[in-house]
Amino acid sequence: MSTAAFIVAAVVIVAILIVAAWLYSTRQRSHTNQRSQQLRDQFGSEYDRTVTEKGDSRSAEKELTARQKRVSQLTIRPIAADEGVRFSDEWRAAQGNFVDDPSAALRDADALVGRVMDARGYPEGDFEQRFADVSVDHPTTLGQYRTAHEIGLRHAEGHASTEDLRQAMVNDHALFTELLVDQPAVETVSGTAVPAAVPV
Repeated sequence: MSTAAFIVAAVVIVAILIVAAWLYSTRQRSHTNQRSQQLRDQFGSEYDRTVTEKGDSRSAEKELTARQKRVSQLTIRPIAADEGVRFSDEWRAAQGNFVDDPSAALRDADALVGRVMDARGYPEGDFEQRFADVSVDHPTTLGQYRTAHEIGLRHAEGHASTEDLRQAMVNDHALFTELLVDQPAVETVSGTAVPAAVPV
């Protein structure tokens, strides 16, 4: 092979390698961007909160992907219709107690949300772990639930007003309702599984 032919062959091989590397890199970026968009779509504002907490999108996406993997190994089940009715009755009782004893009403509501999580199959754990697990399937109401939890902590320290407690009840109600209604088994109970709003 002549020197000129060797140089041409080497240039062609290098060009092919450069194009292949560029195509691979483009495909990887596209896959990464697509995965990022899927996580943004699934987690909504929880995606942004996790990015802020972790400091960068790569770490946040690793965390959110780990949550998905953990929850995929759980047996999350619908609430039976009779359970949905019972839980709804308990919510109305807690709600009805709000005017006379806001603290007890909030405590009962928060405990009830925990029992509904148990019934759905989310494992018990500390607040952050449970929050992370539920965020996979219910990201839209998790911000409200976190706010309700923070109000509860402030209340325990004597730094929450009655209006704060009312807002916490409203926020707990959002997740409570979603946990009950976000499934066919409860929807068959016409009008029963969706409790009325908390009194203002």
